[in-house]
Amino acid sequence: MIVSTLISRFTERCVWIAQRVSDDTEEPAAPEGGGGFPDYVMIPLHCLRIYLDTTYRMTIDLLSEMPRITREIGLEPSDLPHYSTLCLAFERLEMRICRVLLGQSAQLHDTGDIAAIDATYFDRSPASRHYCRRTNYRVQTLEATKLIDTETQVILDLYCTMTWEGSDAEVCEQLARRHAGELRVLTADKGYDCNWLRDDLRELSIRPLIKHCINKPYDHVHNARINEELYGQRSMAETVFSSVKRSLGSALRARAWYREFREITLMCVVYNMKKAAKQEIPLPSCD
Repeated sequence: MIVSTLISRFTERCVWIAQRVSDDTEEPAAPEGGGGFPDYVMIPLHCLRIYLDTTYRMTIDLLSEMPRITREIGLEPSDLPHYSTLCLAFERLEMRICRVLLGQSAQLHDTGDIAAIDATYFDRSPASRHYCRRTNYRVQTLEATKLIDTETQVILDLYCTMTWEGSDAEVCEQLARRHAGELRVLTADKGYDCNWLRDDLRELSIRPLIKHCINKPYDHVHNARINEELYGQRSMAETVFSSVKRSLGSALRARAWYREFREITLMCVVYNMKKAAKQEIPLPSCD
């Protein structure tokens, strides 16, 4: 009897999600005659790279010693792509596909209707001084705003930026609008204290649990009326941030900003699928 390990369960879920979002599932996993590898093969390889927290080269080296995992993807160890091929495939991976992968990974869990939103920062990987001067590489951190399901601590959605244009409230409204109809309550800290945001959330049939900044005496009254038990679930966002950074790293390996956006989105996908694999949540039946 073959024992199901955590990495094999994780890979199984990677393959299942990749096949749902790829439109090349009819192509063979191992290219013939010099063709390229299909997306449903490359996506699990990228997820395993982040899961293993290794470089492209080391990912291929490790997987070549794990035939059971590679066969789960549909490849023999000898069929694995060159690490440079894996790197080029990440360059071609579109952000819209990463977003769909994140949504699919969240659907593996039985999420509730209460969410928390908060922002955190990831370090851009250190670069040489010469590289920084040549590419105008000045911004050292990337801000990621995550929408978290408080019941399962699953990442529902993500917004990334390296600029300071706009406000946290505008990001919150955008993420909430994407999930209108799914959420009943949205909790956030005082950084999202805007009356227009509360009004917009109510128009979306979402109850805002956002404490008021104390500017006038009646702000104390508003805060006293907040359900402290529900508002306390806001801390789940910080718990998820800590878990992602501890298990998958707090620094991004990619250099270009658009690849960093893809990388952090895939980190959230890996977090959701790793959580499902640990809990041995069964895969949904085929439609």
